[in-house]
Amino acid sequence: MALLDWLVIAIFFLALIGIIVWVMRQKQSNAEDYFLGGKDATWLAIGASIFASNIGSEHLIGLAGSGASSGMAMAHWEIQGWMILLLGWVFVPFYTRSMVITMPEFLERRYNPASRTILSLISLISYVLTKVAVTVYAGGLVFQQVFGIDTLWGIDFFWIAAIGLVLLTALYTIFGGMKSVLYTSVLQTPILLLGSVIILVLGLKELGGWDKMMEICSAVEVNQYGDKMTSLIRDNRDPQYPWLGALIGSAVIGFWYWCTDQFIVQRVLSGKDEKQARRGTIFGAYLKLLPVFLFLIPGMIAFALHQSQGSFLPLLPSGMPNSDAAFPTLVAKLLPAGVKGLIVCGILAALMSSLASLFNSSAALFTIDFYQRFSPKTPQKKLVKIGQAATVVIVILGILWIPVMRSVGDVLYLYLQDVQSVLAPGIAAAFLMGICWKRATAKGGMWGLIAGLFIGLTRLSAKIWYTTTPADAAHHNWFHDLFYEMNWLFFCGWMLVFCLLVVVVVSLFTKAPDPEKIRGLVFGTSTPEQRLATRQSWNGWDIFHTVVILGITAAFYWYFW
Repeated sequence: MALLDWLVIAIFFLALIGIIVWVMRQKQSNAEDYFLGGKDATWLAIGASIFASNIGSEHLIGLAGSGASSGMAMAHWEIQGWMILLLGWVFVPFYTRSMVITMPEFLERRYNPASRTILSLISLISYVLTKVAVTVYAGGLVFQQVFGIDTLWGIDFFWIAAIGLVLLTALYTIFGGMKSVLYTSVLQTPILLLGSVIILVLGLKELGGWDKMMEICSAVEVNQYGDKMTSLIRDNRDPQYPWLGALIGSAVIGFWYWCTDQFIVQRVLSGKDEKQARRGTIFGAYLKLLPVFLFLIPGMIAFALHQSQGSFLPLLPSGMPNSDAAFPTLVAKLLPAGVKGLIVCGILAALMSSLASLFNSSAALFTIDFYQRFSPKTPQKKLVKIGQAATVVIVILGILWIPVMRSVGDVLYLYLQDVQSVLAPGIAAAFLMGICWKRATAKGGMWGLIAGLFIGLTRLSAKIWYTTTPADAAHHNWFHDLFYEMNWLFFCGWMLVFCLLVVVVVSLFTKAPDPEKIRGLVFGTSTPEQRLATRQSWNGWDIFHTVVILGITAAFYWYFW
């Protein structure tokens, strides 16, 4: 790192501090101000926050690493970002009318308090043990690679980077709330985009262009069925990414993440009105088309450079190239002084915005879904203090979890997609049936969630058991074949079907919900005034941009088919 790089980083932090100071001067007198930014966010802030919150360690390490190891396979999950459009067009009207702050709160309005408790617990535990932990762990690894420092003041630099990242982010999240998350994203998003574009351009220039990358990667077979690294659609017998499983699994996970997860939806709930919320999702969908080119393609470039130069990527003890080091290696080896500092700012922006969103969403879940429910008369200003205290606790839990992540980090990182694939179906089924079917009852939705949780925990337990049990001691039976051997993507799809059936069957055997209770929360129950308000919130421009995004998605599938 040259002096110019440090100067660029200093300017970035000054701008960040300026935004945070401005945000802290705004009023934060109640829970809505703190957790939803006063519900006055515009489409620009919403879209930028959706994108910046989404881009985290799974992109800087996971997506680029996947590009370097297996090529285009993981692109399904990124290009499924078009599902943000479903959030804007289908779900925003119902969420807005319900006047809720959290997704579990919406499930209570639609179903019952038990459904709210179940979803709150699932969300909080998964945030702390997966998203927060993985982001912090990967952040420490990235900065250790980029700065090229092993120890500082006699301390492992990994710890300095990881804990520094957590504390810095926590400070502005605690004092600034959702507004700090939204408005720092407006600064962080363009820096992240610019830095990643520079990596892409310089990587292609070093390699010899797009055609050279496609030539090298298309010469590498990834399975015995003739699929190449450049193949997005792979043979249905592929053990990891069969084309039908990839389309179904990525759609289920995408629907859960983009349309029902507190982490994303909270950004949309902060919108000034339906129009700003919907346009924020459209802007976010445009931005979400980029990660394939900003992270996955650079991973493939790093692989191609290693193939052509022989020693570009660092090697693992096994002698194989370390694909997870693809993105930080490109930064360390290709960038000139000044530009490297900009990229470091972009990486900082990605990790900080993702962590800030996690902290704020987790605090909202605890404060609104647990504390306020048991102390409904708590003054609004005290709720803000409780939210700040909850953020501190989540930060401490995240730091305490780092040693566990570091000791078995590779294993946990491999299971992260598995965790999401078994969390998604039950939650997706409850929301989908709750909003699309008037007959779905409180017990139907609740048992759909419980069924998803039970099956998910069984699958994860089976994965751990059979992975750690010697092959000769493992019993190969229907349980082994179903809960361990079945491809994770097909399992995710069948799990959704089962949870949907649970909701339908239980609902048909229980009393139909009171029409007044679900007024405006389900298709076919909206009042004429509500339908008119929704119709007036969009025009031809919204439809035009939606069609453009869907067209780009279709063109991507056609090119890489």
